[in-house]
Amino acid sequence: MSIQAPRIVPLLALVAVAAAVAVGVFAWRRYEAQRVPEGFARANGRIEVERADVSTKYPGRVAEILVREGDAVKRGDVVGRMDAAETVAQVAAARAAVRRAEEGVSRAKAEVAIRAADLKLAEVEVGRTAELERKSIAATAELDRRTAQRDVATASLAAANAAVSDAAAAVEAARAQLAQVEAVLNDLTLRAPVTGRVEYKLAQPGEVIAAGGRVATLLDLSDVTMTLFLPTGEAGRVALGGEGRIVLDAAPNFVVPATVSFVAGEAQFTPKYVETADEREKLMYRVKLAIEPKLLDTYSRYVKAGLTGVGYVKLAPDAPWPAALAPNLPDAR
Repeated sequence: MSIQAPRIVPLLALVAVAAAVAVGVFAWRRYEAQRVPEGFARANGRIEVERADVSTKYPGRVAEILVREGDAVKRGDVVGRMDAAETVAQVAAARAAVRRAEEGVSRAKAEVAIRAADLKLAEVEVGRTAELERKSIAATAELDRRTAQRDVATASLAAANAAVSDAAAAVEAARAQLAQVEAVLNDLTLRAPVTGRVEYKLAQPGEVIAAGGRVATLLDLSDVTMTLFLPTGEAGRVALGGEGRIVLDAAPNFVVPATVSFVAGEAQFTPKYVETADEREKLMYRVKLAIEPKLLDTYSRYVKAGLTGVGYVKLAPDAPWPAALAPNLPDAR
């Protein structure tokens, strides 16, 4: 044992020095990563993605769901359908009512033509009878009778014209009813309100749900932000539309460019997941960094709600971004 001791001591010392160097390098890198350049603010944050529900406007039975969780959808894509058998029958009945009303207009117009012919004949007979009455060939009573018949024909024509207007109104009402039922039928096809990704599928075919019942929840991949909390001294220097950077814990080698889209008008306590207990005792202002929609469209596969990271905000307009925070994005392929 006394012979090997001199060899072990230097080896242990070398290991201790190496460990100390490694700890020092780690501590230095951690300090550099957390050091905030002059003219900038830094805070922990979390990625938030706006959500949109796909809901039914009318109560009924779910006929089919055409998406799965994780599927990408575009605005207007069909997500599901409600049972429409009853509504289809109502549409058929409404279309028949429109045809019936249109035929009513045709009949009313034909009646107008008949009444107009009667009036024309009555006017001719009044004229002839008046001429005969002047020549003392026809009695005055006959002229009075012909005149009365003409007046009746005039009233009948006015009534026929009114019937045409009434029939036309009936057609408009029938068409409005058809449009309403067709709108209901269209609403039974459930479409994506936004372009995004299916987060949750909340209903299965065969389920009966109430009006407003949700069948799926979508992540709106065009509206992605990171929420930060900054103290008064820094929040007061943040400009809407100012430059920002996002570095995610899951991808620390990449730097995502962003823009300040929101600064709260009132201070609040920061939530527990953002800072330490000491930091939460301070009133902070909520700030949102928004990622450009075109960038989100390119990297939509990488967008995930809830990712934590660090956000940087430029406070001094003339401050140059350090090289370590230059935009650096992964290969989009």
